[in-house]
Amino acid sequence: MHLQGSVKSAYLAATSYAFIIGFSFMFVKITVATVHPLDVLAHRFMIGLIALLIPVLLGKVRITVTMKEVWRIVPLGVLSPILFFLFQTFGLLNASSGEAGIIVSLVPLFTLPMAMLFLKERSNLRQQLSLLLSVAGAVLIFAMKGDLGGARLEGIALLLLSALSFAGYGVLARPLVRKHAPLELAFITTAMGFIAFNGAALFRHIGAGTIDGYFQPFGDRPYLLALLYLGILSSVGTTVLSSYALRFLEASKVSVFGNLATLISLLAGAIILHESLGWYHVLGTLMILGGIWGTNRGKVASKPDNGKKASHETVTRM
Repeated sequence: MHLQGSVKSAYLAATSYAFIIGFSFMFVKITVATVHPLDVLAHRFMIGLIALLIPVLLGKVRITVTMKEVWRIVPLGVLSPILFFLFQTFGLLNASSGEAGIIVSLVPLFTLPMAMLFLKERSNLRQQLSLLLSVAGAVLIFAMKGDLGGARLEGIALLLLSALSFAGYGVLARPLVRKHAPLELAFITTAMGFIAFNGAALFRHIGAGTIDGYFQPFGDRPYLLALLYLGILSSVGTTVLSSYALRFLEASKVSVFGNLATLISLLAGAIILHESLGWYHVLGTLMILGGIWGTNRGKVASKPDNGKKASHETVTRM
C-alpha cells in the first residue's frame, strides 16, 4: 500500500513538473527579450538558491551530503541545470516557442535508448509505440501552427543540445535519487548553477565595465515576477518534483511527461495570449495524452529501500 501510494504521488509530481515547464517558455521569452541571457540565468539561480537556503537555515531541511557524495552529483548538475538551461536560454533567442516545444517533446526519444543502455530498463512494443504517438502529437500541434520557419539553425541546434542534456540528466538522476533526498539534489545542483552563471555574468560585466547592469533589471517589475517563477518554480521546483518522480518511476516513463508540458505551453498561449485553437490542437492533445497513458502502463519501479523512505520523509516535512 505504501509503494502504491508513493507511485501515485510520483505521477502527481511528474504532472506538476509538466505544468511548471509548460509555462516556463513564456516566462523565458519575457526575460530574454530585455535582459542578456547570462544575466537571466544568474538572477534565476540566485533566487532559486535563496529559496532553498531559507528552510535550511531555519532548520526545516537538513543537507547531510558528504563531500565525496557531492562529487558524484557534480556530473548531474553539469547536465542540468548548467548545460540544459544554458542551451535552452540561448536557443530561445533564435527559435520560436513552437520549435522549443517540438524539441522538448523529443526528450523521451533520447531518454528511452539511454535508459535501456545505461539503466537496463526494459520497454515493450506497446510502450515504444505509445511513446512515438505522444511525440507525434506534440509535433503535429506545432507543425500545424506554422511557426517553424522563423528560427535559425543555431537556435534549433542549441535546443537539441538542451534536450539531449535533459535526457542524460533523467538517466543519471535515476540511481542518485535512490540515495539522496530530492531537496538535497536540488540544493547542490542549484548551487552549481548559481556559481557557474553568476560567475559568467559578473565576468562579462566586469570586462565590459557595466557592473551596474547586473543589478538594473531588478527594478523592472514584469521581469522580477517572471524571474520569481523561473527561479523558484521552474529551477528549484522542477528539480524536486522530477527527482521524486524518478525514485518510483522509470526514467523513460518520467520523460514522456515532457510532452504534457508541450500541451500546457499551447494552452497557456490560448488562455493567456488568446491564441486560437484548431482541430489539430484537439487531435494532438488526444495523441499526447494517449501516448502518456500507454507508456506508463505496466509494472512500476522496484520498492524503495530505507534510504528512499528517509528521503521521502525529508520532502514531506518541508
